[in-house]
Amino acid sequence: MAKQMIKKNIQPKEGFRHSMQALWAVATNSYAEGFLQGKIYQGPLKQACVPGMNCYSCPGARGACPIGSLQAVIGNYDFMFSYYVVGFLIFVGALLGRFVCGWLCPFGLIQDLLHKVPFFKKIDTFKGDRLLRKLKYVILVVFVILLPLFLVDIIGEGSPYFCKLICPVGTLEGGIPLALLNPTLRGALGWLYAWKNLLLALTILASLAIYRPFCKYICPLGAIYSLFNGLSLYQYRVDENACIKCGKCRRVCRMQVDPVKNPHDPECIRCGQCKKACPTQAIHTGFCLKAMAKNQSDTKADGKLETPAVPEAASPASLTREGPLPPASAQES
Repeated sequence: MAKQMIKKNIQPKEGFRHSMQALWAVATNSYAEGFLQGKIYQGPLKQACVPGMNCYSCPGARGACPIGSLQAVIGNYDFMFSYYVVGFLIFVGALLGRFVCGWLCPFGLIQDLLHKVPFFKKIDTFKGDRLLRKLKYVILVVFVILLPLFLVDIIGEGSPYFCKLICPVGTLEGGIPLALLNPTLRGALGWLYAWKNLLLALTILASLAIYRPFCKYICPLGAIYSLFNGLSLYQYRVDENACIKCGKCRRVCRMQVDPVKNPHDPECIRCGQCKKACPTQAIHTGFCLKAMAKNQSDTKADGKLETPAVPEAASPASLTREGPLPPASAQES
């Protein structure tokens, strides 16, 4: 209990990040007519993917979920849209990495807010936690890539198995709203809808105790972006000269990342809490930090090489701002 209280006291505020998450969620789900009529937006913007997990079937969604889009077209080699989806994921990953998870994912915001609800037991980590986080990579390979790629219909199109069987985002943002707004649709609901609602309920319950359980253990989109954390243009860098090894950055991280040991950890969602907690401002965030750090180190190295050596005969006492003092004989004359 004491440890939890200490961690709670040093947790920086997140109002700005949550505001940005909320604004992005509203902007990408701004089709108000869909919520009023129970219809899915089918305009031209729906051809474009959004970076975060945002269900295609959400009545307010203006864009498409990249994971759903990838499953829908990955089994059809003639469909050029599949190349667009893969290119989009590579572009976003190479640009931002898991910054998307921390700032641009509506379901990430929902989990953030759920974890703030008082609960009798908050769990930071547990035995097998790190191993269980590998599950999202298994889900990515099996349900997002292999099954839609090989289990195709007669015209060569795969089915979105992750969306149909696992994804709680689609249930919350698409399934439940559409079922509530369409009486005829409610009559067609069956065991699959009940199964998806059970998974959603378990995700909500887990979010009360564990910070972002869907992101840690399930999300295939986070698995993709995590591969780019060490390669993306947006980076975290720790100034080793300024770092005092106090451990505050590690303690405030609810993804259990130690940025001092590895600022490019694939589990880091770039939320910025470690940077706020650092008492010496040793953690820097931004674009192209690797190149900047290399240039700074090269400049320092060049400066050391170009520094002229002090002659052996000269001493600090014999030097002035204008140069060495004249010989004693010259001074007497």
